[in-house]
This record gives sequence, structure tokens and C-alpha cells, in this order.
Amino acid sequence: MATVFDALSHPIRREVLELLKQGSKSAGELADNFPVSKPTMSGHFAKLRDAGLVLSENRGGQVIYSLNMSTLEEALHGFMGRMGMMSDTAPIRPVGQEKPE
Repeated sequence: MATVFDALSHPIRREVLELLKQGSKSAGELADNFPVSKPTMSGHFAKLRDAGLVLSENRGGQVIYSLNMSTLEEALHGFMGRMGMMSDTAPIRPVGQEKPE
């Protein structure tokens, strides 16, 4: 869980996740959105990959990244459970979604 929250601590990494919500993208496509060097972006990708927040696949010489929401959901569920904010069986709902009655 700490690895996930550490990966989420940097604004560029959070923005990468936002971009990946739209679908899979190459490392180059993602890097084009940020004013940092390729080695810096590579470090951000590695941090996200190591945390399990993104999946990577080599396709024709390109690295393609996709979002792995299950890791984020598990970390949030674990954190909320530790804080006594939810039972072990309560599902995570998107913000703004009403709780079923």
C-alpha cells in the first residue's frame, strides 16, 4: 500500500494516470505531455509500474502503458479499512455515486 501512495505523491505520475484513463498510450505519447526529460519520465513510469498502477507491454519497439485500476482500488480499500471507514465487504464507489439503500 505504501508503494502505491508513494507513486501517487508526484503530480506528473497522477497526470499520467489521468491520461491513461482515456486508454493505452505509448511512453512517447505520454512523455509529450510533460516538460521534463525522457530519463525523468522513464523514472516516473518505473515508479508507477513498480507500484502496479500501470501495466506495460513492448509492441514493435514501443512501450505501451495501460492503467491497472485494481491496484489503486485495493490500496484505497486497505487504507479505508485501516482508518475504520468501511467494512471488509463494502465496495468502493466512484465519487458522487449514491450509496444503495
